[in-house]
Amino acid sequence: MTTKLTLIDHFAELRKRLIIIFISTIGAAALTYMHIDPIIGILLKPADNIEFIYVSPPELLLTYIRVSIILGVFFASPIILFQLWLFLSPALKKKEQRYLLLALFVGILLFIVGAVFAYFIIIPLTLDFFVRLSAGQIDAMFSIANYISFIKSLILAFALVFQLPLIIVLLSQLGLVTAKSLRKFRRYFLLIIIIVAALITPPDIISQFLMAGPMIVLYEISILISALIDRRRKKKRKKK
Repeated sequence: MTTKLTLIDHFAELRKRLIIIFISTIGAAALTYMHIDPIIGILLKPADNIEFIYVSPPELLLTYIRVSIILGVFFASPIILFQLWLFLSPALKKKEQRYLLLALFVGILLFIVGAVFAYFIIIPLTLDFFVRLSAGQIDAMFSIANYISFIKSLILAFALVFQLPLIIVLLSQLGLVTAKSLRKFRRYFLLIIIIVAALITPPDIISQFLMAGPMIVLYEISILISALIDRRRKKKRKKK
């Protein structure tokens, strides 16, 4: 009977947290939609010299709604994360709570850095590359919906790629990767990054470095972190 009541209490608590998350997200999305014009202006800034069109009657409205929902989730993320914390923290020990808070803080910081890097560096370089592909007699005119989808994918991709050090910490703590295995894979990683940078950036060394450099730095940081974890694990074994 106690277990049943406990489960019911858990579901009631989860329902409460989800309702708060839903309301805060809808509210943030509505506020975003109320200021959609300057927000769209910011999103179009990396493509100053490109003309945009919409090719179906509802395309522009649907684009505004999609942008509002995506940014609504982003702006409501502090509330979302806080609600998740309130739901999960009672089941965690003090030490586990500290680790979770640290992981959340580092993850959010890396996510923002990755998104900013994509917006200011990668998107302008990538757009410049695609515009240069157009022949002299063909003008580059992008659909607003396709453009928003494109930059959303790039920003999200780089925000997630910048989570690499955090992922490596987790895998190292679980014993799934070591500094040795990461060093062994380094040459293949560098090759992949250099090829990708050469393919999607203009053919100059500065653009390619701006693309590949941070990825290489992140990988090297991941190796250092993994080495520290390996060293700490060995010390614990010796003490035992």
